[in-house]
Amino acid sequence: MAADLVVASRRVFDGLGDEVDPLSFAVEDGRITKVAHYDQADELVGPGARVLDLGDAFVCPGFHDAHQHVLHAALFPSALATEYRGTSEADCVSHMVEFARTRPADGWLLGHGWRETFWDSPMSPTRASLDAAFPDRPVAMYSGDAHTLWVNSAGLRALGIDEGTEPPAGGSFDRDADGRLTGVLREAAGMLYVGRVLGSFSMGELRGIYRDYFRRLNAMGVTSVCDMALSLVPGADGINPQVYEALLQADELSLRAHLFPTLGDDQSILEGLQSRWRGPLLRAPGFKQFFDGVSSQHTAWASDEYANPRFAGDVGRPTVAPERMRELVLAAAGRGHAVRIHTIGDEAVHAAVGIFEEARRLFGTPSQGANTLEHIEDIHPEDVARLARAGVVASVQPPHVTIDVDQPARDLGEWRAERMWPFDEFARQGVTMAFGTDAPVVPPNSLDVLWCAFERSAPDTHLPTGGWYSQHAVGRAAALRAYSAGSAAAVGRGRELGAIAPGMLADFVVWDADLLEVPAEEFQRARPMATYLGGRAVWEA
Repeated sequence: MAADLVVASRRVFDGLGDEVDPLSFAVEDGRITKVAHYDQADELVGPGARVLDLGDAFVCPGFHDAHQHVLHAALFPSALATEYRGTSEADCVSHMVEFARTRPADGWLLGHGWRETFWDSPMSPTRASLDAAFPDRPVAMYSGDAHTLWVNSAGLRALGIDEGTEPPAGGSFDRDADGRLTGVLREAAGMLYVGRVLGSFSMGELRGIYRDYFRRLNAMGVTSVCDMALSLVPGADGINPQVYEALLQADELSLRAHLFPTLGDDQSILEGLQSRWRGPLLRAPGFKQFFDGVSSQHTAWASDEYANPRFAGDVGRPTVAPERMRELVLAAAGRGHAVRIHTIGDEAVHAAVGIFEEARRLFGTPSQGANTLEHIEDIHPEDVARLARAGVVASVQPPHVTIDVDQPARDLGEWRAERMWPFDEFARQGVTMAFGTDAPVVPPNSLDVLWCAFERSAPDTHLPTGGWYSQHAVGRAAALRAYSAGSAAAVGRGRELGAIAPGMLADFVVWDADLLEVPAEEFQRARPMATYLGGRAVWEA
């Protein structure tokens, strides 16, 4: 067969090195078949091939967001829900009153984004404020870190929660001084019950917001995504495979999607998806589980006491008992399945690496994806080399570094803050990094991912000046690779995604600026000109 398309540019970052080269490449049936010098493009052209000479436009592999919660990321910017951080509890309630005017029915009102640490009075909210505004209509507000759900009394009733209800394992219900429910549900409890709220949306509504969201990602140069379970309770993980199948059947899936359901005793959920999904667009490479929570809520599992302990010996906690996690992971590994584990605290990371070391020793490498640790905000320095030796991918989200640069020292202490998110050490010691956003925890903006990786400052304010512990930054080429080839490694597709080379799927982005050379002050003004999936334009400016 002859090439369908020949692409040529004087500025191509192929992802295989650190340089930009003048290259041309031929695309046939969605894959790159040949790569040559820019001046040799004519030699690649066959009968009927379309030639795309881009001149000096910058071309790089498509970005692959290695960690998103797609339902939530697609939902909250839509008209079906609302995104709002707020300045206080009262401010958030007022915002929901305004939002209710756009949703005049009597069903759930859903919001996302509140973080009490940013409020004027950083106190945990209660249902009382919501009850005053919404005595009868159920309201749910999901926290910005996606680990806590705040509901009113009508919401508790709709969810079937009363004073005698037990929270799920790994979760908790806040109670006041009298022992009564406050309406705040944490960790596994929040994740489980928000899934029931989300179940109130129709398939038609979900399909529409997913389709629109994926086109938004295409406009940022994103060609692949990992949709990660957002609950440690199987069956309540929110990955919605039926929505993806509907989009695929309608030829409306404009990126490659990789779904990771929650790991439990029943592995048939994943295996059923794997038996159905063998094509290039839709895959289910492995499982997801949660080992701890977040440090801002003192639910991340740390080896030493928090700097501002809430009680003596406050080190957070595992959401799944270590022996239970070991049992689950080894059972999956025995059937060839990869597992991706949420680990934020250094003790959670340490324990998870040990489990993966044992899984590798007993069963080798997974058959599809790679064993991966998610987030890895704090890590024992000696555990970095263990990650590399065990072949564990570090799935990290650079924009998390600057969500609140004061929080790590406040909660964990300066001695831990200065070693957190050590991208430089991962790169130096040979740990494969996979970049993502954890959207909707932070926006899915692709340039923010890269900016925070090599500048270590907030993408909107560029503070702190000089970057937050800038010694842990990585160079632009390394950041681009982590956001493409690294994420491909996490889903076990390193031989067909993440580079511009023969045999690779032709997923690439054309930019109006050289992302390796453009001055830092102009970097965030760069814009994609076109995004290609399998050699087909899925977005054009």
